[in-house]
Amino acid sequence: MKWKDYIESNPEVLFGKPVLKGTRISVELILEKLGEGTSEDQLLKSYPNLSSKQIQACLLFAAQSLRGEVTFPVAS
Repeated sequence: MKWKDYIESNPEVLFGKPVLKGTRISVELILEKLGEGTSEDQLLKSYPNLSSKQIQACLLFAAQSLRGEVTFPVAS
């Protein structure tokens, strides 16, 4: 899967934040919801135009965005 098939950044939409193509649903929103414990099924019900592939693309985008980036120490 290529996340670029599903995600775009356009300065005219949400100030250029990465969003799912053709929507105003940000990658950030999807990742936040998943991190809060919202299931994929719940997301799909809440956003009827959302697909499993789009959710998968958000996860892949996040993983690839972090690859090779600066690491952040986690305080214990």
